Amino acid sequence: MEKKMRFGIKSKIIIGYLIVIVCLFIAFIVLNSQISSLQKERNFIIDHDIEVHDLTNRIEKHLLDMETGQRGYIITGEASYLEPYNSAASSWEKDYNALYQLLNNNPNQQEKLEKVKGSIQDWIEAAGEPTIALKKENNTKELQQFFEKDPGRQYMDDIRSQFTSFRNVEKKSTETRATELDEKNQKIKIGLYGLLLFVTLISLAIAIVLSNSIVNTIKEVTQTIKRITASKGELKGRIKVRSNDEIKDLGLATNALLENIEERNWLQTNIAHAVTMYQGIASVDKLAEKFLFTVSEMTGASFGAFYVREENDKGNLFVKQAAFADRKGDAGRESFLIGEGLIGQAALEKRTLVINDVPDTYQLITSGLGDVKPKSIFIVPVLFEDEVIAVIELASLHEFTVLEQELISQVIETFGLTINGVIRRMEIARLLKESQAMTEELQAQSEELQTQSEELQMQSEELRMINEQLEERTKDAEEKSFELEAAKEDLEEKAHQLELNSQYKSEFLANMSHELRTPLNSILILSEMLEENAAKTLSEDEEEYARIIHSSGKDLLALINDILDLSKVESGKLDVLLAEMNMSELPDQIERNFSHVAEQKKVQLKINKAQDVPDIIHTDEKRFQQIVKNLLSNAFKFTESGSVTVSIQRVADHRLTTAMRTVDTDCWLEIAVADTGIGIPKEKHQLIFEAFQQADGATVRKYGGTGLGLSICSEFAKLLGGWISLSSEVGKGSTFTFYLPSLSNGLVDYEKVNFAYEEVAVSVEEAEPEAEITEIDHPVQPVEPSLQDDENVFQDKRVLIVDDDQRNIFALKTALAKQGMTIMTAHNGIECLEMMKNSEPFDLILMDIMMPQMDGYEAMQKIRGELKLVDLPIIALTAKAMKNDREKCLEAGASDYISKPLDLNQLFSVMRVWLVN
Repeated sequence: MEKKMRFGIKSKIIIGYLIVIVCLFIAFIVLNSQISSLQKERNFIIDHDIEVHDLTNRIEKHLLDMETGQRGYIITGEASYLEPYNSAASSWEKDYNALYQLLNNNPNQQEKLEKVKGSIQDWIEAAGEPTIALKKENNTKELQQFFEKDPGRQYMDDIRSQFTSFRNVEKKSTETRATELDEKNQKIKIGLYGLLLFVTLISLAIAIVLSNSIVNTIKEVTQTIKRITASKGELKGRIKVRSNDEIKDLGLATNALLENIEERNWLQTNIAHAVTMYQGIASVDKLAEKFLFTVSEMTGASFGAFYVREENDKGNLFVKQAAFADRKGDAGRESFLIGEGLIGQAALEKRTLVINDVPDTYQLITSGLGDVKPKSIFIVPVLFEDEVIAVIELASLHEFTVLEQELISQVIETFGLTINGVIRRMEIARLLKESQAMTEELQAQSEELQTQSEELQMQSEELRMINEQLEERTKDAEEKSFELEAAKEDLEEKAHQLELNSQYKSEFLANMSHELRTPLNSILILSEMLEENAAKTLSEDEEEYARIIHSSGKDLLALINDILDLSKVESGKLDVLLAEMNMSELPDQIERNFSHVAEQKKVQLKINKAQDVPDIIHTDEKRFQQIVKNLLSNAFKFTESGSVTVSIQRVADHRLTTAMRTVDTDCWLEIAVADTGIGIPKEKHQLIFEAFQQADGATVRKYGGTGLGLSICSEFAKLLGGWISLSSEVGKGSTFTFYLPSLSNGLVDYEKVNFAYEEVAVSVEEAEPEAEITEIDHPVQPVEPSLQDDENVFQDKRVLIVDDDQRNIFALKTALAKQGMTIMTAHNGIECLEMMKNSEPFDLILMDIMMPQMDGYEAMQKIRGELKLVDLPIIALTAKAMKNDREKCLEAGASDYISKPLDLNQLFSVMRVWLVN
């Protein structure tokens, strides 16, 4: 049978396109032919009809020239008028002949032309030539008689009428041809649309045929695959494809895949069946029989023998344990040695043998009708731990297929383990029988051990329960550990956020400090100068106004410092500098600082210092003084009458708590500040130690304050290793007790101490200047500064003030000018450098830090580096009094550092030192 020609999808698509292209080509040829025909007819109308009208007009023109020349000559007698007559008389016949020839396909029109020609000739003979001849003879009388009758006019009118009739017929003929051309054009248009429709239908038909040829085949493949899928594992169905294209290739490949999957399924199913069929068998001979039966059924084998290895005096011997289709027990030899026969050789080489050319002397396969010679022999060794423990021989009336060989090979991969297990179980059964005799002897002992076994079982049960409890606890511990880990990560994230917030807060406070200190600097300097009233131009009331402004400015400065201190404490960035402090001077310091306050408020100040208080302790004296001053300021603020008592004593050993004993300290001090003021309700004791909190709103309205003092004192006390306690009763007064250790061996490890307050982390770094915290609301008595020494070092000194704030420049310039100095000003670092390059040398520079374009740091570096002015005193002035500002200024080249708002005494003192040096 001839092989069916392959007609692929690509070929189908190409042929479809070729058919469409051929149809389009044919349509193009037909359309081009019709268009050419139309073009010829159009050209005929244009050339023929226009030529007819042109020749008609020329003949009429010749006739008109003849008439005009005749009349001109007759009237004037000039011979020149005969020239157009003679020329037209010789030319009209040529045009007539051409027109007559052009109408050779139209006899009717030619007949009309002949009549026109006769009329023209009659006019020439009757009117043209005779009148010219009479004129030449100068026969005027006959001419006059001729024109009285004028027969030539009638000829002319006839000619014109004939020409009009001729043109009308020709015009109708042109219109008729144009109408026919339009009709033909319309037919071509209709034919074009029809041809387009025809080509479209052909294209659609080809597309439908091609798509159906492809899609139907794909649908057949898809339906077959769906039927196979819906058959739930039944892979018998095959894809039948009639077309000879790529879809057929897909179907054949799918069929091959299905056959392969079917073979794999058959293989896996039979392997699973073979593996499960020998479960529960306890003897080798039963196992061999079952195996031979199952494998023969699967592979179609007709004969088989099963040999198992046994050890004897001769060595390893393979003994027949079972046979399939055995005829009277003579199916094969009873045993083989290693290397003997095909069985022994397969065992020796550990490889499978397949023999298809079976000799005639081979064991015949017996059936009911006779003996049949097998066509194929399959011998396979069974391995366990790389040792042959059995050999199987199968014979079949057909050749063993590759799939059947693979099935047997995979089945025996684990069959060796099964045989070994059965042999072991048989050995165990034998040993079990031998042990039965011993069992009777051990029966008595078994009964004795029964009791012990029960006890052990109870203990085992108890251990099991304990183990379950431990497992549950372990699981709970793991869950808690996971929760703790998650909580730890959450805390770390929150700690990171808090660190960022603290950083943003510190930067914000630093900037706000700068913005507040800058105008406050001008207020304090100018108010202090007004308060001094050196020129005696102010009245006493105006001096009091100046003192109030100066005092309010200092209060505002104290508030700014309080906020900065609180921020530093909260962020753990406040430094503590431990040093020796002289406690013997403390009463005098308190007396000196607060005696005038007591006198002003008419309150008695009592100071009691015990004898056992050491003269020297180790602490941060500055923080200690801030705490004591704040407690005393509050005591005087809230005490209208009575007394304020300060008691300083050492905490006796028997009063030390366990927590206090854990602190590495020389001794504990107790500083108590008691007053007879308004007192604090018990429920408010904890509240007043919080930031921006006071006992109630009435207290704020009556006594003022921000509520920061006690909060800062409490934090400072923790930093110093102590704490503050409160005992108070409304209407009778309050007692604040400050407990403080002497830290000669360093700061306290707060992880080992629990004082009932939150732990505070302290980092020991270099100390920086901090403003003292006070909440004293009474006016501070100004100390009259000594602005001049015996020898005025300020006189005629040139000082450059570099600041971007006009208020600070005005205040400083006014204060320094009174000391006899020559003042120059610059608004930023760039102006400062320009003035130093172009002016006389300066004795001292007052440099602001925060300035536009070029700040104070960069300006000082350029002065020291580029200008090489290493010895010129530069005092840095800044309102951004934050940590390390002093060090940064000194590193940039400053000689000294003063924070805003400026104290004139401090400023003059620093300037005096550097100007003298």
